[in-house]
Amino acid sequence: MSLQVRDVMGRVAIAVQREAPFAEIVTAMRRFAVGAVTVIDADRHPVGIVSGDDLLLKETDPVRHSATLFESPGEREERGKAAGLTAAQLMTHPAITVTPATPVREAARLMHEKKIKQLPVIDPVTGRMTGTVHQQDLLKIFARPPEELLAEVAEVVRDEVGLDPASLSIGLEAGIVTIGGHVARRSQSVHLVQAVRRVEGVIDAVPAVTYDRDDIVTPPFR
Repeated sequence: MSLQVRDVMGRVAIAVQREAPFAEIVTAMRRFAVGAVTVIDADRHPVGIVSGDDLLLKETDPVRHSATLFESPGEREERGKAAGLTAAQLMTHPAITVTPATPVREAARLMHEKKIKQLPVIDPVTGRMTGTVHQQDLLKIFARPPEELLAEVAEVVRDEVGLDPASLSIGLEAGIVTIGGHVARRSQSVHLVQAVRRVEGVIDAVPAVTYDRDDIVTPPFR
């Protein structure tokens, strides 16, 4: 079973309005102990994100200087944020969002690629913000009960790889799955390890599987 954002998200929509002043944004961040807040419009649609880094530009001397002839687009944006007084002026936009049905893996990929630590969760029909998913929420997948994780590994072995889990020895310790046993072909062994590694909550899969026939052809070096 693939975990979705709804399984780990926070039900509190940590957000401020576009008109929210600087001090209100700071208060919201401190109240919820977060590093960023979502900026929403009057209909609760996310329009941007204000992070702690955006606020700290107020104290960064270089961006307080006047514009120069050789100013880059990034420097111009930072200078504008440093002068900003409201959420609309301070935010980075557009807001990157997910829905409750977004796979946890996809949410984690977005956070990694965009270098962000939280995402607003929106209703897929109305587009309104319904909650927030934080980086620490996604880490919950690595705290799944061992029996639940082993049951899903066995299911993947049976349904995706086509092997009988009872014919293999499958162990779990600290999120690392060890797989022992014997299969007919090397390709089955490779497929087995790859499938188990994709199970959410598995940190790694360590194979100790023997096989009768090597059916993986390695092209010769030229």
